Amino acid sequence: MQSNPLITDFPLRVLVVDDERPIRRFLSASLGEHFNISEAESGNDALRVAAVDRPDLVILDLGLPDMDGTDVTRRLREWTDVPVIIISVRDRDEDKIAALDAGADDYLTKPFSAGELMARIRAALRRAVKPENESVYQSGDLVVDLQKREVRVRDLYVTLTPTEYDILRVLVNHAGRVLTHKQLIQEVWGGNYEADPHLLRVNVSNLRKKIEMDPLLPRHIITEPGVGYRLKNIEDNRE
Repeated sequence: MQSNPLITDFPLRVLVVDDERPIRRFLSASLGEHFNISEAESGNDALRVAAVDRPDLVILDLGLPDMDGTDVTRRLREWTDVPVIIISVRDRDEDKIAALDAGADDYLTKPFSAGELMARIRAALRRAVKPENESVYQSGDLVVDLQKREVRVRDLYVTLTPTEYDILRVLVNHAGRVLTHKQLIQEVWGGNYEADPHLLRVNVSNLRKKIEMDPLLPRHIITEPGVGYRLKNIEDNRE
């Protein structure tokens, strides 16, 4: 079992970026028991605080007074891989895709519960402390051995096509994170490949038939409508 990323010798640092003071107060009160909280109310302030405090995670609103949160994310990605969770009232697919393509790790639409936010934070921090390309991934009844290229479901070996395996491998390496259709296509088929999104959907559908108990009610590969897919860590379903 993986260690709890919230248990460390020193409290982890979370930077909350939102121009609405009541939201910052709510987040500080909700998270203050687990983290050291710093705050910023603008994009430039967020970039300055991030550079000085080096937070372990950033919670970022899109609607800031001086620049869009997507631009803040893009600027952060120029020098840090700190997990970034977007919080926003914007629920359009285009906004979610733009933020994720800019480098955000997750996207929560306001309003949301403190429990849901904590679950997303746990997932983001677990990815941050997990060794990249860890050999064996396990979530519920799904086991993926990346070194041996073996997949087991309920202790039975599953045969995947090369494309199906590559899709699963990419999802495993970003487990818990929403990947847009564009990101998946680029990582599976290559950055210059103009793959038809329908081809991706067909392969994901076939993959689900092989690893899900009920492909119509998937537990592992979750569809984020209009955006992409997320490999769900079964252990993270705690709110």
